[in-house]
Amino acid sequence: MNPYILPERSDWPSLIRRPTMDTASLETVVDSILQAVKEEGDVAVKRYTQQFDQAEITVLAVSESEFLAAEQALEEDLKAAIRLAKDNIERFHVRQHDTVEVIETMPGVRCWRKSMPIEKVGLYIPGGTAPLFSTVLMLGVPAALAGCNEVVLCSPPRTDGSIHPAILYAARLAGIRSVFKVGGVQAIGAMAFGTESIPAVYKIFGPGNQYVTCAKQLVQRSRVSIDLPAGPSEVLVCADHTANPEFVAADLLSQAEHGADSQVVLVAFEETFVQQVLAAIEQQLESLPRRDIAQAAMANSVAVVLKNRSDATDFINAYAPEHLILSVEDASAFSAGIANAGSVFLGHYTPESAGDYASGTNHTLPTNGYARTYSGVSLDSFVKKITFQEITREGLELLGPSVMCMAEAEALVGHSRAVGIRIGNTTP
Repeated sequence: MNPYILPERSDWPSLIRRPTMDTASLETVVDSILQAVKEEGDVAVKRYTQQFDQAEITVLAVSESEFLAAEQALEEDLKAAIRLAKDNIERFHVRQHDTVEVIETMPGVRCWRKSMPIEKVGLYIPGGTAPLFSTVLMLGVPAALAGCNEVVLCSPPRTDGSIHPAILYAARLAGIRSVFKVGGVQAIGAMAFGTESIPAVYKIFGPGNQYVTCAKQLVQRSRVSIDLPAGPSEVLVCADHTANPEFVAADLLSQAEHGADSQVVLVAFEETFVQQVLAAIEQQLESLPRRDIAQAAMANSVAVVLKNRSDATDFINAYAPEHLILSVEDASAFSAGIANAGSVFLGHYTPESAGDYASGTNHTLPTNGYARTYSGVSLDSFVKKITFQEITREGLELLGPSVMCMAEAEALVGHSRAVGIRIGNTTP
């Protein structure tokens, strides 16, 4: 982790830069796979599954017997933990339902907005070095609450052709019936274009590596929506003199172990505190099973010492982190200045891990600075909002002259006539 002491603001852009791949060559590779899936369907999906996952799949869909076997394979304590997480996620997301409110903008003119579920959605669940069964809940629960008619889930198989049992258990718990043993770019292509086995969907959700992220962005050109342009995971921890260096080190490593391309950032106010955190990181790395991955991520990471909270707030907003931990005194007051972050964790006893799994908030969040303009996944992500208006004759007589005036000023006479013919101001 590279330390920077009181850097000039002119140096901040280089400090907040994320690690990137050569996107031109990446798009070429990804697009070739997508086109093969579009043209060949299941044949291409199975071929790439064998090539990339070393798994030979005859039937892509998960069978009922596989769901039952998965439930029996899991330990009861893990199933109980998954159920608790599901309940908390549901409890938080169900309150995000909008109520329909009819607004009378002027006498006789009524307008309202109604949320309608997206009918067909696809969920991508990574399953490589870490099978993210928690993501099944984060996406499946709000999809069910929104009322999506068709929910398709794709996750890469293990070399024996099976999907991790916790993913299947969480899927069934969230009410998902259509699960397919396919991952990577080929899964995104299958859900975007449809194959003989996998139905096409209208919107695709879920995290993934840079190949999966690139695939999601490319299929948008085919009128398929995506949740957000998520990339490698990241966290920024802001810590003051009240923070525990061991807590902070653990938070940084919990994000670094996601992948070698992850990034973690420490913002502090004292150089001695940074040194204490770095020492704690080295100590904790010794016993971390994913040590090599975390160490690679730490090479992309920085520790920055700033003068005061004002500078720290500006730096955080410039970085726009996916996860922000405020391990500071009076964290709630500090958070009032935060404008750009995917999800914020307040205080010394709110680890980012809690939000990743079971506090109730969603862990599918914008990365790579997109928190400046994107929100994390929520119930809103699974609905679209339709506006309605209803106007009486009396209302149109009040509103119509203004509409006709504006339409004629824009040289759109047909618009004006559509109003005037109703209120007797225009001859048919």
